[in-house]
Amino acid sequence: MQLLFWISFAIIFYTFIGYGLVLYLLIRIKRMVAGKPKPIITGADYKWPTVSFIVAAYNEEYILNEKILNSLQLDYPADLMEYIVITDGSTDGSGYIVSAFSQVKLMHLPGRNGKLAAMERAIAAANGEILIFSDANTFLNKEAIQEICKHYNNNKTGAVAGEKKVMTPGQDDAVASESMYWKYESTLKKWDSELYSVVGAAGELFSVRKSLYIPVPKDTILDDFMISLRIAEKGYKVVYEPKAYAAEFSSENVAEEYKRKVRIAAGGIQSILRLKALLLPFPQPVLWFQYISHRVLRWTVTPFLLVLLYIINFLIIIQRPDAYFYWMVFVMQTLFYCMAMLGWYFENKSIKVKIFFIPFYFCMMNVAVIAGIKRYFSGRQSVKWEKAKRRVV
Repeated sequence: MQLLFWISFAIIFYTFIGYGLVLYLLIRIKRMVAGKPKPIITGADYKWPTVSFIVAAYNEEYILNEKILNSLQLDYPADLMEYIVITDGSTDGSGYIVSAFSQVKLMHLPGRNGKLAAMERAIAAANGEILIFSDANTFLNKEAIQEICKHYNNNKTGAVAGEKKVMTPGQDDAVASESMYWKYESTLKKWDSELYSVVGAAGELFSVRKSLYIPVPKDTILDDFMISLRIAEKGYKVVYEPKAYAAEFSSENVAEEYKRKVRIAAGGIQSILRLKALLLPFPQPVLWFQYISHRVLRWTVTPFLLVLLYIINFLIIIQRPDAYFYWMVFVMQTLFYCMAMLGWYFENKSIKVKIFFIPFYFCMMNVAVIAGIKRYFSGRQSVKWEKAKRRVV
């Protein structure tokens, strides 16, 4: 039991903290050997690629006008840019809003077949060398397209992911925790990219070479993740560019954030089952190391090991009452989970206590993974949009 305790503890620690430390160390070693990455400079003679900017929107009339205005103000040669908005299945005024902009191509079907089906139609109609996807409820910085497209000067680059930023109006504990989580994720992605490749892009802002695009099954839940890693499977790099960012408002509340994370977890286990080649260390051992460390452990065993660790710890102190170290760890675990329960209680009462909310947010994320795995294997996860409500200002 003690061996199982330490194996569980080591995997949990590595998943949430250790991988970041190992990644940082590897980056420092790489910089000592090869030097820091040189900034990409695009001179006057740089041939910018043509771009198809694609937005899939489902009943987004509350924000779609602002999204289009933001998109049209992006700093990129107008003659190299086309805008496509798909509003399949929308029953509000989304189509009317898009049709008011002559620069934007509207694609609409009355039936609702999911985001991926809508994207496939747009991709087939796109003329750009580079496909850039962005969510309807996000806003891009003016330089985003240029910052993304400069990386395609390297023929080894197959996809480029932008950064996600969480806007925090009237910041509370839930918003702060979500924002803190994404800042940590952004740091890991930046180091992943510098070491070798990002392991998956987020749908808020990502791009691919159209020539490398591989259609994924129509029932794919995390289309952005699958599309980018299919390209990585072929030996191309997925680059992370933090200077190109998509800002969105945080989830309306923890319940909405939980719903979003359950869907991501269901999509995560589906992706792992379908990306079987990446579970083997060859022919790309570095990508394999990053994929297992950053994604697979989080979406499979680690949430279950948190439960197992607590149970094993309890059994050890029952068998060995004099095992003071294990008693100390058990007490620390118990205090942590009690704080999480208090965080849940205070959240339901709309009382803001950050010291309790952070343990609650951590536990909520891991419970969501278990719930997502259960939902996927029970066949209850729909491929159709399941939007989390966002704060609106």
